[in-house]
Amino acid sequence: MQVYDVSVPLSANTPTYPGDPSIAIKHWLRMAKGDHANVSRIDFGLHSGTHVDAPAHFIEGGAKVGSLPIDSLLGEAEVIEVAPHIDVIDKGFVAANCVSRSPRVLFKTRNSLFWGDTERGFHEDYVYIDPEAARWLVESEVKLVGIDYLSVEKFDSDSFPTHLAFLSRGVVIVEGLDLRAVPADSFACRSKLPEAVAMVLLLGSYCAP
Repeated sequence: MQVYDVSVPLSANTPTYPGDPSIAIKHWLRMAKGDHANVSRIDFGLHSGTHVDAPAHFIEGGAKVGSLPIDSLLGEAEVIEVAPHIDVIDKGFVAANCVSRSPRVLFKTRNSLFWGDTERGFHEDYVYIDPEAARWLVESEVKLVGIDYLSVEKFDSDSFPTHLAFLSRGVVIVEGLDLRAVPADSFACRSKLPEAVAMVLLLGSYCAP
């Protein structure tokens, strides 16, 4: 069985969404200074790198990470490749390509290439999911939706309709995936990944890496 690591490494160079905390990794204890072990400390926002969004991220009083249904996070995921010229995943695209009605859908877009160009920092021109497409996926009983950059939402949105469409119906959002290594041989290739999604359950938090 082929296993793919679709997570993004965290470092000081890893882009973060504008307004979010940057990532800082520092020495806490060092054997070279006489300490008994080498220990590092990391400071970062929970929306960094590859992470899940819980409803409380955008819904006051919504469920937090510790309440996410584990069955939504475990199992096969359908990987759908989006052609490089497509800037928005709209209702027409999902209706034409999400035909297997998989409960977990990951969109592989040109965004994944951004992870190989971190020196440029955050890319505002990432591919996002249109609210109508989000509602179509919800009605198709999708449990989990993933995308290969730091938001499913259009950049600089001030009303967050895509997040709300998913989170208000209990759909788990996975953001910041790196799908470059996942094979695909057509613009709408469906690749079955017998993959378990792992995360750190930070009880009481809105997101989790």
